[in-house]
Amino acid sequence: MGIYAEQIVPRILNVVCAMGEAKDLRRRVCEGLEGEVLEIGFGSGHNVPFYPRAVTRVSAIDPSDVGWKLAGKRVGASGTVVERRGLDGQSLPFADDTFDAALSTWTLCTIPDVDAALREVRRVLKPGGTLHFVEHGLAPDERVRRWQHRFDPMEQRVLDGCHLTRPIVDLLTSAGFTIAELDVFYEKGAPKTLGADSLGIAVSP
Repeated sequence: MGIYAEQIVPRILNVVCAMGEAKDLRRRVCEGLEGEVLEIGFGSGHNVPFYPRAVTRVSAIDPSDVGWKLAGKRVGASGTVVERRGLDGQSLPFADDTFDAALSTWTLCTIPDVDAALREVRRVLKPGGTLHFVEHGLAPDERVRRWQHRFDPMEQRVLDGCHLTRPIVDLLTSAGFTIAELDVFYEKGAPKTLGADSLGIAVSP
């Protein structure tokens, strides 16, 4: 990783990920989390204020040291124990059937091998465990999709590998998850190419 990816991108995301509807969507996606929770793509901890009281511990996975430092105040103010437990969602340092639930917010767009990461999440979830997700990805409308494909190379360069065109629901089902709840929508205030969101709950077998 170069200086731009290590130092600049986490600070950009710290600002961007707090804009618009983000707080309301984080509140929604965190509803119902409980017990031991795995959060992949922890970033700078914007989800921390929305963890329900039923969450006993969060194991945070994120490669960015800068992001973890930016999360310090949020983690310190939380009544939930939050520990940074790994750097790579594609190779999780946990035994099978460890977690009651997992959380991913605007993360699957960036992980290089997203299929491997989702298989890992499924592996460490207990049977019947839930993955709560809100992700941007391939839009439901063909006209918007065409623009997403045009802008995708630029998006990857500017935001260190972020893809606009990943089919979120298909990725989850291909990894063996069953979709229990799903809301597909365009995020208010965001360009449709960037704000085609899927929010829901996927269940591990």
